[in-house]
Amino acid sequence: MELRNYASFDRQQWSQLNNSMVNTVTNAELLQRRSLDDPVSLEDVRKIYLPLCNLINIYYQQYQQKLTTIAQFANNRTLAHAPFIIGIAGSVAVGKSTIARLLTLLLQRAFPTRKVQQITTDGFLYPNAELTKRHLLNRKGFPESYDMEKLISFLNDIKETKAHVLAPRYSHQLYDIVPDEYDEIDRPDILIVEGINTLQLPAHQQVYVSDYFDFSIYVDADAKLIEEWFLNRFGILLDSAFHNTNDYYYPYTQIPREEAFQRARKVWHNIDLVNLYEYILPTKNRATLILHKTTNHVIDKVYLRKF
Repeated sequence: MELRNYASFDRQQWSQLNNSMVNTVTNAELLQRRSLDDPVSLEDVRKIYLPLCNLINIYYQQYQQKLTTIAQFANNRTLAHAPFIIGIAGSVAVGKSTIARLLTLLLQRAFPTRKVQQITTDGFLYPNAELTKRHLLNRKGFPESYDMEKLISFLNDIKETKAHVLAPRYSHQLYDIVPDEYDEIDRPDILIVEGINTLQLPAHQQVYVSDYFDFSIYVDADAKLIEEWFLNRFGILLDSAFHNTNDYYYPYTQIPREEAFQRARKVWHNIDLVNLYEYILPTKNRATLILHKTTNHVIDKVYLRKF
């Protein structure tokens, strides 16, 4: 996909845009925020994520100025307080969750007076029982498997600065929505929304999820690498499921390991790879910023939207 409207930076060029707003992040803090097989390092923080925080701060300041101007024009102070929302999109297993958690930490550290929260759009998938009823279980992750009206209503409530807005929780161990459990989003200054569908344009909607975003990131990588990361993650989940019969992956522990991996490869090729090419990858050039990953999740290129 050609990226005519983006400025390109290699890793070294991008690292020079760091003005060190954040105090030292420890390896222990990184370990708490890494996904299962995403070896993000302190060097990545310094070279990639601190410059990204700088850029987000620029967009945030401009956003605040715009809100203030609109509020003054409309003579309505309430218009000056809408949260700044960051969307993070990309394939399954590409490392979106790590980036979301790390950015949350860094923005909290850089701007301690700002309230920063995060959610994943996984919580807005229909429960498995509903997907089964609709014959969509094998389309899980595709646009039609999400309750988009519920997600858009949630984002609208956030922008309207409503208090105690609830986001449903999703469990990868259950492979389903967690009944009666929610994350409470309470009037943040910045909200990070991570999910494969954040930049998509679903049919039959007058308002899109991305309409609520003030900054967006697409995490990009070659499909062969993503498949490798997908299978690595599957292996880790498999290893953790041996003694928990309620774990979604437990049945996979009861068959030969190679057979389990064959099934995982089938899921990747028949579901996740199709979803990537048909619905996720085409949204890449809608992002404000593209982080391109190579082997071992190393970010080697950054693309910044010019217009």
